[in-house]
Amino acid sequence: MSIRELTVGGLFAALIAVGAFIKITLPTEPIPMHFTLQWFFVLLAGLMLDRRLAGFSVGAYLLIGLAGVPVFASGGGPAYLLRPGFGYLLGFAAAAYIMAWLCEWLGTLRFSKLLFVSAAGLLVYYAVGMVYYYAVCRFLIFQEVTWKILLVNGFLVTAGADFALCAAAVCTAARLRGTVRASLYG
Repeated sequence: MSIRELTVGGLFAALIAVGAFIKITLPTEPIPMHFTLQWFFVLLAGLMLDRRLAGFSVGAYLLIGLAGVPVFASGGGPAYLLRPGFGYLLGFAAAAYIMAWLCEWLGTLRFSKLLFVSAAGLLVYYAVGMVYYYAVCRFLIFQEVTWKILLVNGFLVTAGADFALCAAAVCTAARLRGTVRASLYG
């Protein structure tokens, strides 16, 4: 990676961390969830960077948080792996990589294609998050969670707002994508 790519990757990791502190706590059961602006910056990484750099930026953010720096919505540290909501953070990494890959595969991107890519990323993000949430609740902390409760609390409560963030990120990426990619990949 070039110095420019490392800098941009670090910038996106920092933006995702800042997004964790802009949050609304939702009183869901069995564990409260947070609606944050992290997803907006993950979307921008996936829509504007190549898959290697998008994955790097979100991966760096995750490693910083797991190392103990409190950059997640509820702190940080390796014990965060045992929190059911950590799956949504893993979903960020998968979604950023998949979105960047789709952008590369689709080629020329207009607003409608970028919106499709961000919606696909949203589905990946929630799928990874919900499966991890269910597995941790069921097998590690022995908290009974039904798929119905998980669908409502882990998806339906925040999916509309997250889709609005998709639209906002697509508007932003549509304007900045060419400039960012030209300065990075030349």
